[in-house]
Amino acid sequence: MRTILAALAASTMMTGIAGAADIYPMDRATLLERSPFDFKVELSGVHAEGDVSVTINGKPYAEVFGKPAQFVAEEKGKEDKVLGSALILRDVALAAPGTYTVEVKAGDETKTAIWEVYGTGAAPKARNIIFIVGDGLSVAHRTAARLMAHGMSAGKTNGRLAMDDLDHMAFIGTSSTHSIATDSANTMSAYMTGHKARVNALGVYADRTPASLDDPKVETMAEALRRTTAKSIGIVSTAEIEDATPAAVVSHTRKRGDKADIVGMIYAAKPEVVLGGGSAYFLKSDVPGSKRKDDKDYIQLFRDAGYDVASTATELKAKAGSNSERLLGLFHTGNMDVWVDRHELKKGTVGKFPDQPDLVDMTNVALERLSKNPEGFFLMVEGASIDKMSHPMDWDRAMMDTIELDHVVAAARDFAAKNPDTLIVLTGDHTHGVSVIGTIDTQKPGDDMREKVGVYDDAGFPDYADADGDGYPDRIDVKRPLAIFASNFPDYYETWGPKMDGPFVPSIQGPDGKYVANEAYKDVPGAVLRTGNLPRENDTAVHAVDDVVLQATGPGAEAFKGYMEQSDVYKVLADVFALGAAKK
Repeated sequence: MRTILAALAASTMMTGIAGAADIYPMDRATLLERSPFDFKVELSGVHAEGDVSVTINGKPYAEVFGKPAQFVAEEKGKEDKVLGSALILRDVALAAPGTYTVEVKAGDETKTAIWEVYGTGAAPKARNIIFIVGDGLSVAHRTAARLMAHGMSAGKTNGRLAMDDLDHMAFIGTSSTHSIATDSANTMSAYMTGHKARVNALGVYADRTPASLDDPKVETMAEALRRTTAKSIGIVSTAEIEDATPAAVVSHTRKRGDKADIVGMIYAAKPEVVLGGGSAYFLKSDVPGSKRKDDKDYIQLFRDAGYDVASTATELKAKAGSNSERLLGLFHTGNMDVWVDRHELKKGTVGKFPDQPDLVDMTNVALERLSKNPEGFFLMVEGASIDKMSHPMDWDRAMMDTIELDHVVAAARDFAAKNPDTLIVLTGDHTHGVSVIGTIDTQKPGDDMREKVGVYDDAGFPDYADADGDGYPDRIDVKRPLAIFASNFPDYYETWGPKMDGPFVPSIQGPDGKYVANEAYKDVPGAVLRTGNLPRENDTAVHAVDDVVLQATGPGAEAFKGYMEQSDVYKVLADVFALGAAKK
């Protein structure tokens, strides 16, 4: 034990954790060779430029990078508070793989960061990558989806999910640079850049300045593909397309809420296919429903750039067979409605947006467009509402969208069967604290719903059915549904069954700003008030720190194994496309 503690103490001293300076990229960063990034040093004190020493492997940083940094004698924070001196150098890169030790000295401030620069193979292993993200996808979502879609008898599943047969697997750590807990921005950013980030950050290291668009940038997947290849890029999501997960493919901001700016970043990157919700941030400010504050009309800008444009499923279908490789589809001003509302209950905003395509439809259209490019493509597909319905504990909606995501996996596998030079990756960006613990026998006599929860041998099997054979249960309000609960929650009324009247809103804000149980559910038969275990500023369940399960198949999939950080996933993707060695 003493030896271990001594080693930890030595490591702390070596990396300068006790020092006041900060270095970006951070200590332990992994960088793709030749990949551009911004270099920044933040000092807590005010120093003269000549008193600051910054070396990389013992050489002056300017010699290593080939140019000097901008020196800021007094970097300002909120209300012009002086934060200290800083150096920042934009758009630099390191060409040779290896270990790089960055040492900073300024008066009594010291800091050391160690970077690992990695290379890739000389030749690509695959022509295409289909990267499928179930936002918030946890083990319970997979289990429930399988039980609801296929049923079980004699203790064995009556059918398999398409994702069940992806033949390589890894556990993925999702924590941010500053916290074990995480959000969709920093998690997806790590997948798409190879760098860990802070909660809410996309494609940047979060620095101390209040501005959200000036933080030190790292290269995104889209930028790496544009720099080194002629491949096409596709982004498909059921969320606002400028939401955190799809935005991470292209974006640089400390604040994921910079959605109007993110649309500009999408336009600058010009992915060949962009399909999802979020048209409110594409419309200029004088158009009803717009959330922009300027007169930029991004839908027209995309048209002018040669994009086919669709706003309904009917229009999307009509675009089939177009000779254009470029397609923009925006099917909702906000997040698209979930599968069960679009197809069965007609709740949510389906009345306002009655013609929304399924995620599978968008995926198939994207594959058709992107595969026109003989150089190949990178396609990111997100099932967003697994997360968006797990937050309010609307489990049936979350699980039906998990089934929909599995149909996307099936479509990807069908494509890969005809195009074996395709790597398929399925993963979550983070998890939720959700478990399937049994069933609920709604026919059991009595009004106490809690006593109708069947656990252990009393659970039996749920009675979902798929008589029409479409791969989805025919109805969610069955006699013996699954009993699904969250490990964390605000004050709310547990209503036990599916939310047939519309998406669940468990809590509402009280007059003191704290969240309280939503009284609208108080009189639901059998409803039980649950006192929350979260701070009262939380209105829904939160993300879990549990590892994500990643599965993959195709060329390069064997590299996914054991435990990996999300930033390690990017290393595999980069190697599959040989992004370190490739030249456009």
